[in-house]
Amino acid sequence: MKKILFLVLATFGVSNAFSQSFMHGAGIGFYFDKVEDLDPRLSFALTYSPRFNFVETEALSVSVGIPVSVGFSGSYNYNNAYGYSEETNTLGFMFHAPVMVNLNFAAGSTKANRSRIGGFVGGGFGYHYSASTDSDYFDENGDPIIVEGSSTGPAANAGMRIRVGGGGKAIEIRMSYFKGITGSKPDLVGLGCTFNF
Repeated sequence: MKKILFLVLATFGVSNAFSQSFMHGAGIGFYFDKVEDLDPRLSFALTYSPRFNFVETEALSVSVGIPVSVGFSGSYNYNNAYGYSEETNTLGFMFHAPVMVNLNFAAGSTKANRSRIGGFVGGGFGYHYSASTDSDYFDENGDPIIVEGSSTGPAANAGMRIRVGGGGKAIEIRMSYFKGITGSKPDLVGLGCTFNF
């Protein structure tokens, strides 16, 4: 009897697991960060946003996801006039990866939802790394200081989705905020657009 009961429970658990779904999207984003006394920086990033819906109903879902963004900030300028050349390089690397739990509703919440417009809101905890050269700060040799650091902290995001086909395909517009509480303690505001498929 115990074996039959175990088999029924295992079968029920497996069937529930298949009612959940994996969704993902790819796109671009812009991030504006402010680190303590330094000038604010704007970063351009490519984003890949996988998520797993672990609770689904006809109208909404609850998901856990990691919208990973990799990008660059800063600028490069070379000027050669009247025999005098000047080079300014503040290019830097940026990596952002928060773990987000979202409440998704209407369009794009599940692969089966047929609503035209939907949205999401959620929060989580993330990791952020950035490195760039700040041309306003110099070391003892007169070279620009490279400002880099990693940080962890709470994150929040919200946005809307517009369905553009079947199977959960949607255009997503996301606003996000990250508050670093370790390391360089950046404030990071993001705006992104992805295509979910």
